[in-house]
Amino acid sequence: MADATTFRAQFSNLELLKYAYTVVMESRGLGSQSRERLGRLLRNEPAVLTPESAARTLALTREQAAHELARWARAGWLARVRRGAYAPVPLQAASADIALEDPWSVATALFAPCYIGGWSAAEHWGLTEQIFRSVCVITGQRPRERRPRLRGTEFVLHSIRPDRIFGTQSVWRGRTRVAVSDPARTLVDMLADPGLGGGIRPVADMLVEFRREHGALAPRLIEHATRLGNGAVFKRLGFLLERDTGPNAELIEACRANLRKGYIRLDPALPADHLVSRWGLWIPAAWRQAPIERSRP
Repeated sequence: MADATTFRAQFSNLELLKYAYTVVMESRGLGSQSRERLGRLLRNEPAVLTPESAARTLALTREQAAHELARWARAGWLARVRRGAYAPVPLQAASADIALEDPWSVATALFAPCYIGGWSAAEHWGLTEQIFRSVCVITGQRPRERRPRLRGTEFVLHSIRPDRIFGTQSVWRGRTRVAVSDPARTLVDMLADPGLGGGIRPVADMLVEFRREHGALAPRLIEHATRLGNGAVFKRLGFLLERDTGPNAELIEACRANLRKGYIRLDPALPADHLVSRWGLWIPAAWRQAPIERSRP
């Protein structure tokens, strides 16, 4: 067999890659037809392969595609993510026991219709410097398992109606286009459910950061909240804006105009013993102080 120097002289980098790919495939016991099929599946660098997607690409039945995927997984070319879902194994990987290369792309493939939201979107837009270990996914599905751990990555799934999936932007992750909530929708989601931001205290800080870095998008807070139709958002937003010393009169008035009857807690996870009647909010005693000014450290 010719040495590596000879190959480099005779072939381009792409040809060398194809040659190495074929040699490794043959060493793992894949015939020419199987190599061709797997190559077609991997051509567009998918984050996840399923029997349905493989069947469409290869013109096979779902059962045939499932059989092929399972066989390639046994050969070490694919890593099983969960039942019926496989991730490609990089050529340089020592084994099929790999972590997910890009969890956002995997989430898009497994939980669609969905978008990346909550604390994960807040990190993406620079609203927080806090590091979260899990990926927050807002999905139109109703999964039985809300915190699946796939290949070492924990996903936290929050369900909404599919018609409430709006206010997102597309970002490219490799060759996969992933939807992530825009800065305003990210805040609105966390005001609707403070748990999506790690609690109302970090959400309040993210609101300040939002107004500092994305102030021109402030009207979208009202637009998204109105379309979402969640009255709790206006109560929490109006209260938090009053605590901020910035010029919030127009936003506060918009929150007042959208108030609904009834009382809620500022954060359902916190005890609340003081009622702020103008906002219909029960708040913890520690939140009773006058408006405060936060500044970047």
